Parts: sequence; C-alpha cells; structure tokens
Amino acid sequence: MTTVSDSSVPVVASSVGPPPRKLRAARRRRTTVFRWITVVIVGGFFLIPLYSLFESSTKNLGGRRVWDAWQAVGSLATADDPNSKLLWVGLRNSLFLVALTLIIMLVLLVPTMTWIRLRVPWMRRTMEFVCLLALTIPAIVLVVGLAPIYRQISHILSTDTIWLCFAYAVLVLPFAYRSLDAGLDAIDVKTLSEAARSLGSSWTGVILRIVIPNIRSAVVSACFISLALVLGEFTFASLLNRQNFATAIFQVGQDDGRLAMALSLVSLLVAFVLLLVLSLFSHSRKGRKGKTA
Repeated sequence: MTTVSDSSVPVVASSVGPPPRKLRAARRRRTTVFRWITVVIVGGFFLIPLYSLFESSTKNLGGRRVWDAWQAVGSLATADDPNSKLLWVGLRNSLFLVALTLIIMLVLLVPTMTWIRLRVPWMRRTMEFVCLLALTIPAIVLVVGLAPIYRQISHILSTDTIWLCFAYAVLVLPFAYRSLDAGLDAIDVKTLSEAARSLGSSWTGVILRIVIPNIRSAVVSACFISLALVLGEFTFASLLNRQNFATAIFQVGQDDGRLAMALSLVSLLVAFVLLLVLSLFSHSRKGRKGKTA
C-alpha cells in the first residue's frame, strides 16, 4: 500500500476579494464621479439661462455686441447718476428685509416646532397645514388681504418698506418649515431637552444651546431659501407701493430693456454672493467647533 504524504496534495488558494480599503476607495471614486456629474448638470441648468441673459444684455437688434447696458450699470454705482440713489435705496431696503425676515422666521418657527414636538405632538399636522397655506394662496390674493393691514400699519408706524418683513415672514413659512421639520425629525428632541432640563438648563438654553446647534444644517437651508425669496420678491412690494431691489430694477430698466437684463443679472449675482457668504460662515463655525472638540 502506497501512502501519499500531505505535502503532495495541492493547496487550493481561497478566492479572497479586494481588501475593504480598496472597496471603500472604489466606492468613494464612484460617489465623486456621480457628484461631479450632478454638479455639471445642475450647473448647466442654471448657467445656460444666465449666459442667455448676458448675451441678450450685450447684443442689439442687429446682432452686434454692445456694452452700453453694462456701462450704464457701472454709472449707477456713482452718485452722479440720477438712478443710482433709487437703486442703492432698493438694495439697502432688501438687505434689511432679509435680515428681519430671517430673524422673525427663526423666532417663530424653531421654538414653536420644538414645543409642539415636546408637549402637543398631535398638533404637528395642524401647524404644517397653517405653514403650507401660504404656498397654496396666490401672491396677488395675499396682497389683497394684507393691503388693509398695511394701511393701518402706515397710520400707526410709518410707510417705510422695512415693515414688509411681516408679509415676507408669512411668504417664507412653507419653505422654511419643510427644512426645519426635516432637521428636527433627524434628532431626538425630547431626550435632548429632558437631559438639558435635568442638568438645570432653561428653556431658552435648550433652544439656543441644544436644539439649534443640532439642526444647524436645517437652519442654514431655511435661511438660504428665505434669502433668495426675499431678494427676488416683486409682487408684494410693487402692489403695496414699497421700494425694494426688485422694484428699483424694474423702474430703472423701464427705458432700456438691455439695462433691465443687466441689472437682473447683477441682482442674481448679489444673491449668489450672499448665499456663498452665508455658506462659508456656517462652515467656518462648524470647523472651529470641530477643532475645539
């Protein structure tokens, strides 16, 4: 009888896949490619109309490129131009309206939505209906309803454009509510608030030091949407005879269509810069807190 030693038996190598590190790297590359494709598509969706607006502002009826409109935009930055005061007053009013609208929106929504989740969760549907109601009512109908109220505000306070912040706070409610609602759903508000209260924190401290830091991304998103909406709002200001940046652009561009297009493009760039500053500010605060931790 012949015996076969174990050393003569061939050893079959087990098929081992790539290490987890390589899998993660490959998945990260696919995710990066997908993100860049999405950015290119979305960027094209926004940049192509902006480029068309620029082309229309720099070409006359004969198709020849002229820069009269953009030279006029440059002259509006000087105090000598008669329309410069109108434009700068409208921009100043819009910036004040943005700041006040954001403050009113956050002061109204964040404490109210937190309290409803903690005390009366059955009212969430009711609040959602109330906040989304402004989205279903046309702006012209809202203006008709708000006109008598603003007539009384004009008698009690003044006719200043700054009081449009109350109407704009109603206008941004549907969009801000959706963003904040998603942020609050992502955290356990009840457990966090009970822990903070058990450690001696006040309800103001719970909102400012517990809730808002945990929904910072949702707050920033709500501010983004509200900022863009207030800067581009025209119907309320025009029908209520108030002056903001959109109505100023409309008045300045009445005599020149290309000038109106150039000013519209400038207003979009101003909104983009403000959104970028807000985004950088939120990221810088997050980075400082991460280093501190």
